[in-house]
Amino acid sequence: MNKANRSEIFRRLRELNPRPTTELEYATPFQLLVAVVLSAQATDVSVNKATRRLFAVAATPEAMLALGEESLADHIRTIGLYRSKARHVIELCRLLLERHGGEVPQQREELEALPGVGRKTANVVLNIAFGQPTIAVDTHIFRVGNRTGIAPGKDVRAVEECLLRVVPPEFRHDCHHWLILHGRYVCTARKPKCPQCPIRDLCEYREKSA
Repeated sequence: MNKANRSEIFRRLRELNPRPTTELEYATPFQLLVAVVLSAQATDVSVNKATRRLFAVAATPEAMLALGEESLADHIRTIGLYRSKARHVIELCRLLLERHGGEVPQQREELEALPGVGRKTANVVLNIAFGQPTIAVDTHIFRVGNRTGIAPGKDVRAVEECLLRVVPPEFRHDCHHWLILHGRYVCTARKPKCPQCPIRDLCEYREKSA
């Protein structure tokens, strides 16, 4: 895909959604971090249902640690892999308090050193909580990047690196939100909604649906 078409794609997506953000509900960087950790292999809807109750009783690392692993697991049992996630979150809270004074670090290396935090989670937190132009690639972005030709790559890291190279700076901060939402609601996995797609004429997918 050429530079002009990529720019036009993001211009159109920005016009439709000038201020995109995550669909996860949170009030602080810590709550965002916990919500993103819980969202692995789970929907944002299911995470929000659980965290509304959870954050009402444990909104800080101190309160979450005091809640304890068993009680935390009970709060998030509707989310997949809830036991391992509860273990990760409790250990994450302990390390935040021991190493960072209870604050969420703003450096990738320090974030990725926390339990349950990989590159994608770190990218989400750095982008949303701290305004850094990172790009978190999930299954939606991986699919959209390859299907449309915007950023082809054999794995999520390759797609991320491609996006960082080719997305114009003015779109870089918000581009992963636009692509996630596009993949979630328009460029869906089984049957993309090509007739409703605002970038249909620029997309390089050969098997567009009628």
